Amino acid sequence: MPRSFDLLVIGDANPDVVVGPVPPTLEYGQRERLVATGSLLLGGSAAITACGAARLGLRVAFAGRVGDDAAGAFVRTALAERGVDVTTALATDPERPTPLTTVLTRGDDRAILTAPGCLTATGAQDVPDRLLADCRHVHAGSFFLMPRLARSLGDLFARARGHGAATSLDTNDDPAQRWDPELLGPVLKSTDVLLPNAAEARALAATLAPGSLPPVSPAPGSPEGDGPACGPTATDAAAAALARLGPLVVVKDGAAGALAHDGVTLTRTAAVPADPVDSVGAGDSFDAGFVAAVLHGLDLPAALSFAAACGALSTRAHGGTAAQPTWDEARAAALTTRPGSHA
Repeated sequence: MPRSFDLLVIGDANPDVVVGPVPPTLEYGQRERLVATGSLLLGGSAAITACGAARLGLRVAFAGRVGDDAAGAFVRTALAERGVDVTTALATDPERPTPLTTVLTRGDDRAILTAPGCLTATGAQDVPDRLLADCRHVHAGSFFLMPRLARSLGDLFARARGHGAATSLDTNDDPAQRWDPELLGPVLKSTDVLLPNAAEARALAATLAPGSLPPVSPAPGSPEGDGPACGPTATDAAAAALARLGPLVVVKDGAAGALAHDGVTLTRTAAVPADPVDSVGAGDSFDAGFVAAVLHGLDLPAALSFAAACGALSTRAHGGTAAQPTWDEARAAALTTRPGSHA
């Protein structure tokens, strides 16, 4: 039976205040410093993914919470203007404020400060079962920012799969740096695609699959060695270890491109050439691209290249959503990469 939505995205949506480039050190004592740029933008990993998927032509619904405040109204309007359904399952929390994030940029790096607001109350109760039955794919982002949702996400994903939907998860960073295996382990049993970046993949593997990362090995041209949490060998091993837990593991690796591991075969794609203006949200646009490619029937190497193109093209402007590509733009850029596989 036809479904109303191609994709349901569950998670965080908030304004991002993006300023930078910031100086190497911040001074307190009421000192005021000037930066070149400052922008108020739509943020939240899940929200950026939803917008990217809608830009690629998918029918997208968003489930989560915002506060009954000006920031919440901003989020609703921004999502709706980008073609994301916010009437079905984006709830208004009457007691807690909308989350707010400040992003401090310097070069291609950034520091992120988030006031969680109603994220702490976001949970499975915000996702109607009828909506799970009315979509082809369910994606969740910012796992560690929403502890209530995290505890129930495994069951929610299992229900979605029971309705015939596929599932994907981007944990994003863990502010506590615990990467709790007891919390995440049950979720992976119902997750079809896990979408970490390289650093997150290594951190997840270190706790979910202890001993899976290789010992320190020399980095090319360096006597110090790259260590178990650096370099492509450790990332490959992390992806393989996580894939053995069940999901297809798709890893975003910046200028090195991206890789995927299905438990048997490692597939790589090169990065799409880009002259980035702002890398905020690039990984979330990658997620949108991968899901869209799979829903369009592309095979794994082609989907990986397409997702890498979506991430790269999204960096052409400030903020996570302003430069997200159309399907045709991403498809053309993906043709410049050469995916490959090996066991």
